[in-house]
This record gives sequence, structure tokens and C-alpha cells, in this order.
Amino acid sequence: MSGTRSPFPTAPATEGGVLIVAHGSPSDPAPQEEALRDLAARVAAQAPGLRVGGTTLAAPGAFEKAVADLDRPLIYPFFMAKGWFVRKPLAERAQPFGLHILPPFGLEPELDAAVADAITATLDRQGWAARETGLFVAAHGSAVSQKNAETTRALAARLALRLGMGRVATGFVEQEPRLETAARDLGQALCLPFFALRSGHYSDDLPRALDAAGFTGPVLPPFIEWPATARLIARSLAARATPAEAMR
Repeated sequence: MSGTRSPFPTAPATEGGVLIVAHGSPSDPAPQEEALRDLAARVAAQAPGLRVGGTTLAAPGAFEKAVADLDRPLIYPFFMAKGWFVRKPLAERAQPFGLHILPPFGLEPELDAAVADAITATLDRQGWAARETGLFVAAHGSAVSQKNAETTRALAARLALRLGMGRVATGFVEQEPRLETAARDLGQALCLPFFALRSGHYSDDLPRALDAAGFTGPVLPPFIEWPATARLIARSLAARATPAEAMR
């Protein structure tokens, strides 16, 4: 918007490598801190010469320590949409250091292909035909921003078209339609959780909702556990060699 300062700085910040940042769990930050460090190590293994760190916003002081250790890194949001958490809490934490924030993981151009491959592999294991199978995409949603829902629905529509799925539905934890409602009466179907981490939403909210809906199909893991995730991030970072690609 004209006259409004962007929350994403434009100063170069490539010399310090890349810091992968997720939201994390304020009630129990340690497991997801460890998961982000492991993801960073996997990305670094596929990006020779690039320093890569990983942290969450939830662990007290962890973000600031990681920034200091890397010395002005680019920030890679391990989020599924360019929603409120990226534009507000993450931007506010990055602003004092003058750091670039790259587009989030959920907007990666190659994500569709990786997800399509995973769904195809799941269909093959089940012995199901795509045209006879429904796709249920479960996501966080938000009461304050539509970005997560918009990103989720757009992905679901692209996948349904790309794979020829028989039905597609999306449901959310924090907005309508809720997970339990959207997962009902899908028949033969599989679930794609549009979650970056193995959080409480994935481990608790989603199973409860699927049980209540009578959904019995396979459920894919959160993206941090996908073998393709580190490779996808590493390739994306290699393609963004200059700050010009940073998020506006």
C-alpha cells in the first residue's frame, strides 16, 4: 500500500547464511527446536558452502541466539502461508536486525510436484485409483487472516486437477469449515495435512476430528518429516542467490 512501510527490510543480508524459522510450541518448545535444527542440518547437507540454522519463535531467546551465531542470515519461514505469523510476529523479531524474510515454505513453486508424488505413492500402496479417491486437505486456518485458507484451497484445487482426484475437501482448525465437518462423507479418501511441524494440531486435533468424522483413510506426515522437504528447500535457496528475491 502506498505510504506504508514494508515489514520486510531491503538491505542485503546474504553473508550470514540462512535461518529456517518455524512457530514452535510455547508450552513445550524443546522438541520442535530439535526438529528445526535437524531440518537445517539436512538442508545444509544438500547445499554445500551454505551455513544453515534452524530455530523457532517459541523457545525463549533461541531466535536471537541463532541470528547472532549466523551473523545476519536470510530468514526462511517454515510456515505454510504468508499469513499473520510471518507478517507480524516473525517480521517484528527480524526487524531490529534488518533481516530479509524469504517467501514461506508453503509457497515453494516445486511443492505441488512433491505433494503430487507423495499422494501418487500413497494411492499406489493402497491400490486405489485417483478418480475413485477423495483428497482431504487439513490446515490450520486463522481467525485473523485468510492467507492460510486461501493457500490451502488453491493447493487442493491444483492437486485435484493435476491428479484427477475424485473429490476434494479442505478443513481447518481455527475457521470454518472445521476439520470434523469437512472430513465427513468423503468415502474412500486420503488426508494431506498442510502442517509444517508435528504440532498439537497434527498429533491431537487432527486425529480427534478424523475419528469423529468417521474418516479412516491414510494420513500423510507433516512436511518436516518428508524426505523431499530438505531437498526442496536447498534447491529453492540455491535459486535465490541474491536479496532481490526476498519477500516484499
